[in-house]
Amino acid sequence: MSNAPWYTTFFGQDYLRIYAPLLPAERTAREVDGIVSLLGLPTGRSILDLCCGHGRHTLALAQRGYQMTGQDLSEVFLHEAQAQAVTQQVQVRWVQSDMRTIPFAKEFDAVINIFTAFGYLENEVEDQKVLQQVYQALKPGGLFLMELVHRDGLMRHYAPHAISHAPDGLMVLEERTFDLLTSRNEVVMTMLTSEGQRAQYRHSLRIYTLTELVHMLTEAGLQVQVYASDWDGSALTMESFRLILLSQKSG
Repeated sequence: MSNAPWYTTFFGQDYLRIYAPLLPAERTAREVDGIVSLLGLPTGRSILDLCCGHGRHTLALAQRGYQMTGQDLSEVFLHEAQAQAVTQQVQVRWVQSDMRTIPFAKEFDAVINIFTAFGYLENEVEDQKVLQQVYQALKPGGLFLMELVHRDGLMRHYAPHAISHAPDGLMVLEERTFDLLTSRNEVVMTMLTSEGQRAQYRHSLRIYTLTELVHMLTEAGLQVQVYASDWDGSALTMESFRLILLSQKSG
């Protein structure tokens, strides 16, 4: 495996193949319904999809009439997103950049960060830089919506190993280790194709508690308005696997 930061090598064609069975169109539609409902913005408003991946939320929101910008570090993902935008005949501004550098100031009515796209970086200081960039990119009163894994729920159901099988014969083995001191989840993923090919990837995620996230957002000038466990606004509990946070730029 490469010595490069994991987030520079993990998000490519193999990722798309591994996660495709987990991301059906119905899931994306439900998530986008929730995003639209929580943000409460009229169509035509400007939204940045930060860590947009291959654009599944970006494109759907553009289809609904929002002015969308998608930012991601992965050239593979952005190429796929651009191709889909052409196919779907929607206009989206695409930006390739690390999430610590958002090249806009007071530009957006909302920024969204969906499907656990926060906590990738090397330490808390670097993650805090992302939130400061979000603050800078938002218009006064702008909204920031995050959706990520809920630490308490993960701990209650933590599984050190997992095996999944895809319809195309792909088998994925996951070996997970959670460091209680650093609160990082370290995962080694081995993919075995039906053709006999093997590839291995790792990812390392700092998983924050709700308390930590609220503190970090507040430090960045973002006041938390809503926290929930699902797109329908369900209350967060110790059992919840997902955490949704809506905050607003002060001033």
